[in-house]
Amino acid sequence: MHKEEVFDIVKRCIREVLPELQDHTFEYGDRLVDLGADSVDRAEIVNKTMETLSLNIPRVELSGVKNIGELTDALYAKL
Repeated sequence: MHKEEVFDIVKRCIREVLPELQDHTFEYGDRLVDLGADSVDRAEIVNKTMETLSLNIPRVELSGVKNIGELTDALYAKL
């Protein structure tokens, strides 16, 4: 799987949790909090993405990610 495919999965999960972002053009530097995601939304996005990728990563390993690009990179590194 390529990193761009992981990014596409992250975007799809964001849109599932935050349907108001259906038409948003996502960039690697987008921060979930700036997109309107609260802490519950962010946890749900991460969980859905990891489930889709069949990953089981301790959440503490993802606590330092600052934007969806870093989330993509962190998840891609675990594949």
